[in-house]
Amino acid sequence: MRINLLCGLAATMAPATAAMAADPAPDSRILPQVTVTAEAEGLLPQAYAGGQLARGGRLGLLGNVDTMDTPFQLSSFTAQAIADQQAATVADMVRLDPSVRSTAPGGDVADAFFVRGFALGDNNIGEIAFDGLYGVAPNYRLMADYAERIEVLKGPAAMLYGMSPNSGVGGSINLVPKRAGADLSRVRADLSSRSQLGGHLDLSRRFGAQRQFGARFNATLQDGDTALDQQSRRARMGALALDYEDARLRVTLDAIDQREQVDAPTRRPFLSAGLAVPQAPGARRNLTQRWEWYDSTERSALLRAEYQAARALTLFASHGAASSDVQRLFNTPSIVNAAGDTSVAPARAGFDIERDAGEAGLRAAFATGAVRHRLTLQWSRYNDRYGTGSVAGQAYASNIHRPAERPAQAVSAPASLPLRSASRLDGAAVSDTLSLFGERLQLMLGLRKQDVRSDNFSPAGAVTARYDDSAVTPMVAVVIQPAHGLALYGNYVEGLSKGDIAPGTASNAGEVFAPYKARQREVGVKVDHGRLMTSLSVFQITRPSGFMSGNVFGVEGEQRNRGVELNAYGAVAGGLRLHGGLAWTDAKLVKTGNPATAGKTAVGVPDLQLSAQAEWDVPQLAGLTLTGGVLHNSAQYANQANSQRLPAWTTVDAGARYRTVVGGKQVVLRATLRNAGGKDYWSGASTWGTLTAGAPRSLLLSATTDF
Repeated sequence: MRINLLCGLAATMAPATAAMAADPAPDSRILPQVTVTAEAEGLLPQAYAGGQLARGGRLGLLGNVDTMDTPFQLSSFTAQAIADQQAATVADMVRLDPSVRSTAPGGDVADAFFVRGFALGDNNIGEIAFDGLYGVAPNYRLMADYAERIEVLKGPAAMLYGMSPNSGVGGSINLVPKRAGADLSRVRADLSSRSQLGGHLDLSRRFGAQRQFGARFNATLQDGDTALDQQSRRARMGALALDYEDARLRVTLDAIDQREQVDAPTRRPFLSAGLAVPQAPGARRNLTQRWEWYDSTERSALLRAEYQAARALTLFASHGAASSDVQRLFNTPSIVNAAGDTSVAPARAGFDIERDAGEAGLRAAFATGAVRHRLTLQWSRYNDRYGTGSVAGQAYASNIHRPAERPAQAVSAPASLPLRSASRLDGAAVSDTLSLFGERLQLMLGLRKQDVRSDNFSPAGAVTARYDDSAVTPMVAVVIQPAHGLALYGNYVEGLSKGDIAPGTASNAGEVFAPYKARQREVGVKVDHGRLMTSLSVFQITRPSGFMSGNVFGVEGEQRNRGVELNAYGAVAGGLRLHGGLAWTDAKLVKTGNPATAGKTAVGVPDLQLSAQAEWDVPQLAGLTLTGGVLHNSAQYANQANSQRLPAWTTVDAGARYRTVVGGKQVVLRATLRNAGGKDYWSGASTWGTLTAGAPRSLLLSATTDF
């Protein structure tokens, strides 16, 4: 289904919390009394002290859950944090989570990540959920100006969100769209290195006698040269959020139209086998020719409704669709020697991606004796269709340290974009949260049956491979709150990846393997100190994989990631606010079928990642806030044999903002200097064998006012 309008949709249902009936008198001859009460999905959790992160977020089909009731690690960045960080994209925000690493440079055209040491989005099929639903958000990059919250849930989430479209198992990212609240008219002007100019408009209104109708419109325009050599970028975004709410019904409609044109888009070079990692190029260096380009149009729409059918029962349903139309002229270069020489054959390519998704279900709250239940039943479906075609240009040589200018090439567009793959994910899930002792003890149980179907096609339209299988993923999680402000938790959850099909060279060619199950075991503790939230977690995730053993293909491989995470956020004395933490990850290839790689560290996973962000209100000058941040990654490897090593790196950001009144209007001035030290470095490696250069020093300036 192609989206041809600027309109989209999402919703959450306002809560109606009801009292539970008193326990019936015990009698062995009768069943316990069942008392039904209402508890629909709640409004967004409030921001925690300091305003940078929320004290809770969405747990997929379970809806919004408070931090202290959540048996997982969840970061929920607020709209205030997005504004103060001057984040243009979702990637700009999630890089501040110590368990997340971006594998795409800022001048690239698609975002991808590692979460808890596993890739998320490396195949450029949308891995970010929009208001809790996959298949609706823009596919390649999400701009941040229409986000109320950006949530990062650590660990496999197949039970909570359903299987991710690209089989990510380390975690999930969810964008919560802005909704109309108080009337708002806000405008922002931006300037960034070198001459990238931009602006943002945010309008919010509520209408009707009971203010039951709401509309919020966000629009962004960015244009000009970026901090990278030869590169210019023009981006336009419009996002409309409509909603209706009465005593029982809440309906939302979200629509996004997002367009991006980039001249000389940055590419992540492949590192040829057997080469040592060369010295990182200057951060402003750009291998792409000024005549190479990228042009994308992304459209999304989501309609969601929730109806409180009874005091105890809420029905919900949603349906959304998205389309991605991309034309480009470029390709990914390969580093061919230790001196950093490269070779690349540019290609004129087109991509046509259509996705749609839907869900329906119910939520109910009731009691059986002393036990309170929050029950959810959900059905879901996701579809995608991927068409592509390309025409090759002439290969040219260059160098990562001394990019060479080459004559422009006129490469014709592909005559068609034939369908190359189609996927369908069907799921049915049930979950029950059982509470005892005034919710001091909560047990979350769940099961999801996931059906996975995928077809690959030749350019002529013939089916070259077909995958059709299913799996059941469970969830068992517990939260114990022995004292106010203290929560102990543990979970066992599973993630799903599409199983392999034995290749034609195997004696069992064509054998379809069941979906691979990643398994996580995690325990942790959270302490709410009142204005400072701290947490400590210990986890292990194992994920199987297939390989050839002799002439037989089998599922014998395994990657095991063990980790410890320490996080903190909030406000402390003296106008100081902070958020950040560290993540230690031991990612091992415990089974590979190859003595050269068995026991080695997984590609792209540093042992240690650290993020520390702080801001301080200067008492001597009212309205002035100084900001700063540090990001650190230890060394990591670019190949499974661990012979290609990327050095550790540390970058520092610095900034300030000033709140004042001009002409009777509130004005906020912001300035951020990213990579203030101007460090040149390789920021990471991907599972595809590419290297990511770190972003250059860049200055971001903005002025925001309400009118």
